[in-house]
Amino acid sequence: MTTPAVTNLLHCFDTFTELCSSLSDAEWATPSLCPGWSVQDVAAHLAGIEKALLGWPPSVENPPPFDTIGPYMQTARGWSGAQLLDDLRTTLTGRRAELAAMDDAAFDAPSWTPVGNATYGRFMAVRTFDFWVHEQDIRVPVGKPGHLTGGAAEMSLDEVRMSMGYIVGKRAGIPDGNSVKVVITGPISAELCAVVDGRARAVPTLEHPDATVTTDLLTFMLLACGRIDPEGPISSGAVTYAGDAALADQLARNLRFTF
Repeated sequence: MTTPAVTNLLHCFDTFTELCSSLSDAEWATPSLCPGWSVQDVAAHLAGIEKALLGWPPSVENPPPFDTIGPYMQTARGWSGAQLLDDLRTTLTGRRAELAAMDDAAFDAPSWTPVGNATYGRFMAVRTFDFWVHEQDIRVPVGKPGHLTGGAAEMSLDEVRMSMGYIVGKRAGIPDGNSVKVVITGPISAELCAVVDGRARAVPTLEHPDATVTTDLLTFMLLACGRIDPEGPISSGAVTYAGDAALADQLARNLRFTF
């Protein structure tokens, strides 16, 4: 059985392993967009999570054994990139089989997730987001752009969309009585809108926002995930403003919602 989240996650398994299989020794050692982590560390992190999920039954009371990830990453730092890739492939083969054997009830089962207690299916949507973002953590510094369209990219953008109220109200501190919009120009086109009327909340559309921030998908996601300093794309013109420029600047410099 498959759900949209699982379909997208399995596609991420494919694109991530394809990317890793193209890396040279020097690229494996390249600093990723995750501070303090090399490209190899990012791959080991993802492998370690999926390894921890192997055989773990969805549960609210007993989270996955994520305490195994740190020791695994330490071990993987002593491997070559090829050795890590082999182990990643083995782990993902096991996860594929596990996910394929699950039915609707299993995906609907109550589960611990990084965003609070939900369902196992929701957890897999978060895993899709994690894989997609970490793939970009590698692609950008090694100069191998890709995977900026399709279901996984759209689902990852949706994770940010669901957090627009938090971003606008808590992170950017947009004052009460204002409305803002983020326009994504491509390769996926989208509008993320929010109003502040006592509290900040996302809304489907806004015809006349007080401030608009416009940028491309990758720049937006890197800002939302705290991967780059906002000053760079703002200064280069990759991020532009309309309406109240000061309000737009306040939003653009405070889009980060992950920690």
